[in-house]
Amino acid sequence: MDVATIGGLLLGVGAIMVAFLLEGGNLGAVTQVPAMLLVIGGTFGAATITTSFKTIRNFPTLLKIAFGDRSPRPLFTINKIVSLAEKARREGVLGLEADVKKIDEPFFKKALQLVIDGTEATDIRQILETEVSYMTERHRVGIGLFKSLGGFSPTLGIIGTVLGLIHTLSSTGDATRMAGAIAGAFIATLWGVALANLCYLPIGDKLRMKHQQEAANLELIVEGVIAIQSGDNPRIIRTKLMSFIEPGTRQV
Repeated sequence: MDVATIGGLLLGVGAIMVAFLLEGGNLGAVTQVPAMLLVIGGTFGAATITTSFKTIRNFPTLLKIAFGDRSPRPLFTINKIVSLAEKARREGVLGLEADVKKIDEPFFKKALQLVIDGTEATDIRQILETEVSYMTERHRVGIGLFKSLGGFSPTLGIIGTVLGLIHTLSSTGDATRMAGAIAGAFIATLWGVALANLCYLPIGDKLRMKHQQEAANLELIVEGVIAIQSGDNPRIIRTKLMSFIEPGTRQV
């Protein structure tokens, strides 16, 4: 699990809960099923209109990606590329046939297979960059879903509050009970704003960050396999690829 995602969510929710309790609040008072149903259901309904049902079905997968810790390992990838470059200089690119089967990353495997098949460097770059482009579009849809949820959630919260106020002001004559009912009507706004700013928008930003990491790793692979295809010196390849990662994590 991604420690930053889980820790940030717990810290944000915990801070609000503790502050609410210190003010003398009752947590049971904010767990109103009608308000939660209106905000969550209405938000997903509105977001579904802006996208496709297929994207909505992928919601659990997107959450798994956001909370997962399967981040790219660029240093491992660089070391693997350099190792393959050294072998290619000794045995030729056809000597890498056995190594393709040992690679788990589909993109890396495809890129290396293109080199072994004798594909021109310009064609390799075009094929791989096209795949990266379509990957970016798929990721953009998922990120956009959470941005839509974050945009609609506060508005649905306000709608819930307005409906609650209409019901309260039209059916309650006792001033004391009316004050409590009005306070309860604002719970929908609380849920709408909280879900948007503690869940939907932060998760959308986390998905964007993970996309940027993956895209950078794929670009690293593209440059690496083209360097192998060109027969570049492994030391030059390592130096070139090290520019893709942070200076503090580079190896000489």
